[in-house]
Amino acid sequence: MIPITIGTELKNRCPDAVLGLLQCDVTVTEDPADFLALLNDEIARLSEVELSQANKRDYIQNTRKAYKALGKDPNRYRCSAEAMCRRIAKERGLYYINNVVDINNYLSIHSGYSMGTYDLAHVTGPITWERAPEGTAYQGIGKDVLNIEYLPALFDEEGPFGNPTSDNTRAMITQDTREILLVFYCFNGGEELETLLEQAKELLTKYAGASQMETAILR
Repeated sequence: MIPITIGTELKNRCPDAVLGLLQCDVTVTEDPADFLALLNDEIARLSEVELSQANKRDYIQNTRKAYKALGKDPNRYRCSAEAMCRRIAKERGLYYINNVVDINNYLSIHSGYSMGTYDLAHVTGPITWERAPEGTAYQGIGKDVLNIEYLPALFDEEGPFGNPTSDNTRAMITQDTREILLVFYCFNGGEELETLLEQAKELLTKYAGASQMETAILR
C-alpha cells in the first residue's frame, strides 16, 4: 500500500482521527442495475429523514466537531456525508457517476462517514493527512476553486488532492482509472472501520471487478 501518515497538528487537535484505507485495482463502468437498486433503496430510506436531522448522525457530528477543532466552520464547509444526506432529505436524490464513485457514495450515506476515492495514477509519492495551511485551495470536483485551509486534507508530493468536504479534480475517478485508494475519514477512533472495509471490498469485487486488494486502518 502507498505510504500514508497522519500529521502531528491534525492528530493533536483531533486525537481520535483515523483513516480506513482500501487500495485495489478496479474496472470503471456504468452502474450495474442490481447495484443501482441497492443504492436507490438506501436513498429512499434516507429520504424519510427530516432535513433538520440530516446532520445529527453520530459520525457526521464527529466530523463537524473535528472541523471546529481545526478552525473550520462546519456550516459553511459541510462534510460530504452531511451534504449528500441533506440533498436526499430535500428529495433531490444523488447524481449517478460511475460504479466506483457511486459505491463510495453508497458507503458514505449508509455509514455516515465522509469518504473519498482517488485515482492512484495521479498521486505522486507518499501521502500525508494533515491540517491544510492558511490560504490552501484547489479545484473541487463540480465546483469552483475551493478554499480548503484548515480542512483535514490528503497531500502528496504535488500538493492537496482530497478532504472530507470535496476532492480535487486531479485524482478524480474516470473511465481510465485502474488503481484506486478508497478512504474513510474517521474522527471517533474507528472501531467499526474493519467491518466497513470488508463491506467496501465486497461491493468493489462484485460491482467493479476489484482485485489486488489491500486494507489498513491508520491511527
